Amino acid sequence: MTIACLSRGSGTPFRGSQRTRARCSAVACVLLSASCAAWAADSVQLKKSPALWGEDKSYVIPALEIVGFDTLLNLFDRAYFGGDDFDVTPSTIRRNLRRSWVKDGDSFSVNQLGHPYQGSMYHGFARASGLNFWEGFAYAFAGSAFWEIAGETTPPSKNDQINTSVGGAFLGESLFRMSSFWLEQGRGPRFWREVAAAAISPPVGFNRLAFGDRFKGIYPSHNPEYYARLAIGVSATTQDHPGTAGDVKRNEAIVDFGFDYGLPGKPGYAYRRPFDYFAFQATGSSGIGFESVSTRGLLFGTDYGRQSHRYRGIWGLYGSYAYFAPQIFRLASSAVSVGTTLEWRPSDAIAVQGTALAGVGYATVSTIHDVTNQRSNRYGVAPQALIALRLIAVDRAALDLIGREYFVSDVSGDPKGHDNVVRTEAALTWRIHKQHAIAVKYQLSQRDARFPNLGHQTQSRGTIGIFYTLLGRDRFGTGDWR
Repeated sequence: MTIACLSRGSGTPFRGSQRTRARCSAVACVLLSASCAAWAADSVQLKKSPALWGEDKSYVIPALEIVGFDTLLNLFDRAYFGGDDFDVTPSTIRRNLRRSWVKDGDSFSVNQLGHPYQGSMYHGFARASGLNFWEGFAYAFAGSAFWEIAGETTPPSKNDQINTSVGGAFLGESLFRMSSFWLEQGRGPRFWREVAAAAISPPVGFNRLAFGDRFKGIYPSHNPEYYARLAIGVSATTQDHPGTAGDVKRNEAIVDFGFDYGLPGKPGYAYRRPFDYFAFQATGSSGIGFESVSTRGLLFGTDYGRQSHRYRGIWGLYGSYAYFAPQIFRLASSAVSVGTTLEWRPSDAIAVQGTALAGVGYATVSTIHDVTNQRSNRYGVAPQALIALRLIAVDRAALDLIGREYFVSDVSGDPKGHDNVVRTEAALTWRIHKQHAIAVKYQLSQRDARFPNLGHQTQSRGTIGIFYTLLGRDRFGTGDWR
C-alpha cells in the first residue's frame, strides 16, 4: 500500500486499469479499519508478553487467510466489475482443473503490478504467521494457483502464475522486512508505528491485530546498515523520440521512495537469511500513476573482505522484481541473477558503493505501436544486467548512477523478434542540514524492437527533475566498520 499511496499523492487520477484502482481502494478501506482497531488495541493493558517472532508459528492460519482473501477479492470483483469472469461455480473450478494453462490477456498493470502485489499478500500472510521466506514463497505459489483455478472463470494463466508467485514473493519479502523494521526501530507513538507497518505490509498489521500476542513478536532485523530516502519534486521531458501516440505528459509531479537494507561492512551482521540484503524503490508520477516499482535481494550468499579497512562486500544469487512505465512503453520482469554488492573506501572522506548483477528472468513488454492499449503485450525469456554505483563524499553529497538492460527474446506471437530495453539514471543529492537534502535527477528510458512485421523501431524518453529529499538518517548508508 505504500506504493499505492505514492501514486495517488499528486491528486491526478491513476491511469492504470479500473480493476487495479478498485483493488487498491478496497485494501485502503481494510487498512482504515485496521488503524481504528490498532488504536483500540493500544489502549488495552496486556497481561501477557508477546511471543518471540516464529516461536508460535502456524501453517494453517496463512492457508485460511489466503482462501478468505481470494474469496473476498472474487466477491468484490464480481460486484464491482460484473461480467462472467468472476462468476465462479463448482463447474467452472472443475473445468479449470482440466484446462490447459494459457497466456492471460489482461491489462499490463493488472498482470504485471496487480498480480505481484496480490502475491505479496500471500507471501506476507505466511511471513506474518512466523514462517520463513521459502515457506512464504510456497504459499505465494499455492495461493496463485488457487486464484487461477478457483478465483476466476477464465482459463488458468501461465504468466500470471509466474508474476504472482515469483514477483509476489520478492516484492512481499521487501514489504515484510520494511514493515518489521519500522516496528522495531521506528520512532513515534506505538499507534502510528502500527499504522505505518500495516500500510507497508497489510498482512503484518492484520495478524498483529487479529491474533493478539501470538504474532506480536517482531521479526529481528539484526540491526542492519541502511539508507532510506523520500524525494518529492517535479520533472520535465528532455527528449521523446519518436513522438508517441497517446496522452504523454511532458511535466510531472514525482514522489520517489528508496530503501537499501543490509549494506555490507557492518561488524557482526551476517547474511544467513534470504533478503538480509535488499534494495527497494518505488516512484509515483502525476503523468502515469505507478511509474516504477523494483526490488532486488540476496537469496543465497556470503560476505567477503570482513577484515579489510578499505573494502567489504557480499556476493551470491539474487532475486529481483521490476516494473517500469515511463509513459511511452512498459516493461516488467521477475528474475534471478548472480552478482555482488560492495563498499570501497579509498580514503576517509570518500566511499563507493556498488552492485553488479547478471541473470535471466521472465519479462513482459507492451507493444510499440499501441501505447494506450495495455492488453497488447509480449512475453519472453529475458537475459538482463544491472550496475548501480553510489559515490559518497564526506556524508555531504552522493552521486548515484544506475543502469539496467533487458533483452526480451522468444516473445509470444512473434518468436523471431526481440525487444531490448535500457534504463539509466543519474542523481546528485546534496545534504543541506541533518536529514534534509536537495537532489537533481536525470533519467533515460529506451526501447529498441526488431520484428519482421515492424522492422526496427526505437522509443526513448529522457527526463530531468529537482527534488526535496528527506534522508532516513544524517548520512548516505555508510557506517562505522570498527
